[in-house]
Amino acid sequence: MPKTSSPSTTTTTRPFIFQQLYQLFTILYKYFQSTLFIKTQTPVTKASTTVHNSINLQYYKGKTLVLDLDETLVHSVRLGTTESTVNASIKKKTIEVTSDKQSILYEVYKRPHVDFFLSTISQWYKVVIFTASMSEYADPVIDWLDQDQTLISQRYFRQSCLLKNGNFLKDISIAESDLSKVCLIDNSPSAYELCQENAIPLPTWISNPKDDCLLDLLPLLDALRFTADVRSILSLRDPKHI
Repeated sequence: MPKTSSPSTTTTTRPFIFQQLYQLFTILYKYFQSTLFIKTQTPVTKASTTVHNSINLQYYKGKTLVLDLDETLVHSVRLGTTESTVNASIKKKTIEVTSDKQSILYEVYKRPHVDFFLSTISQWYKVVIFTASMSEYADPVIDWLDQDQTLISQRYFRQSCLLKNGNFLKDISIAESDLSKVCLIDNSPSAYELCQENAIPLPTWISNPKDDCLLDLLPLLDALRFTADVRSILSLRDPKHI
């Protein structure tokens, strides 16, 4: 079922995202600028070019992106328990979940741009869903997000989380043992307590039809796939926002 941790505030979602993106891209720009300067000062031979391209290819290959599900990619409402306030323009689907021989219906809403987001990042990363929800609920939701079974490589559910003080912590090393090559996008800070240097915080989404947070992430994710160690960039965030 959808995770029960308290949703974080969404009042500062856009300023927060842009602040983080500006900080990270300033660092990336300075890095690439220094790299280009060194290249212009150093004679380039065919052998050195081959080695450089080989190293770049090594950085590019094999990166893994771990995604949370609820309030990150979708929002779910259990029918019969609350009145839905999600905008009618949001794509939705009714999911039936059988639990303890009882049938429960959920109205599941897609975060704006999630289809484009998944189709894009699946070309850059090995994409993994890691959710604190039970598989009985999460599996059909993921099937809806990835109808052709071509975007998402692996799925991990609540039983793969570590329970601590009522929070479900995610050990992303089960998806990728080399932590230099893996990022976690999640709206819940407690979820990435074990891997803060790999985390990309994302504001909680509930119902805003004009939310662009997933689109805002794409330039950052595009750049991170070329780094030798994603932690060298992500760990530079302001600790107050981790």
